[in-house]
Amino acid sequence: MSHRVYAFEPPDRFVVGTVGEPGERTFYLQASGGGQLVSVMLEKVQVSLLAEKLDELLTEANRRFGISATEVVTESVDNDPLASPVEEEFRVGTLGLAFDVDTSTVVIEAIEVGEETESEAETDDEEEAEPAEHLDRLRVRITPEATRAFIERARRVVAAGRPPCPLCGQPLSPTGHICPRHNGYHRRPGPE
Repeated sequence: MSHRVYAFEPPDRFVVGTVGEPGERTFYLQASGGGQLVSVMLEKVQVSLLAEKLDELLTEANRRFGISATEVVTESVDNDPLASPVEEEFRVGTLGLAFDVDTSTVVIEAIEVGEETESEAETDDEEEAEPAEHLDRLRVRITPEATRAFIERARRVVAAGRPPCPLCGQPLSPTGHICPRHNGYHRRPGPE
């Protein structure tokens, strides 16, 4: 079976968003352009890490190459929901980031989760460095400004989940949760 590469260089739109209620949300990266819409599923922690690493990449590009990604203009912020229908092409296993100095663009590659066999798990670290070529991937190339807007939206999407318990940090459901800091008593969210 051949792999598919969904390339958007650049996309008309590239965002992170969710489907479902807080506590039951599914996270997606979604790229569109040229009449094509691609949605790939990833974990909340991957979204948070992607925003953090993109921020570091922009900081490094500024330090090394003088590339500036100005702060996002409020009017240009994309707060719209994901485009419908949200049909998952694949689940993301690996995320790759690069800064292309020649075009002053950020390249983001989301690579499908691979099926790992025992023999593959025992290979040398050097062989693991390159993700398997037979996996599907989503590749986007965006400007530093678009990257900054993506980071801001990703952070808002992650933060829009359930509020954390002030005692233990675990997410609070509307009905509360069993808080280990309360010796197993049910803690309900409410005014402090």
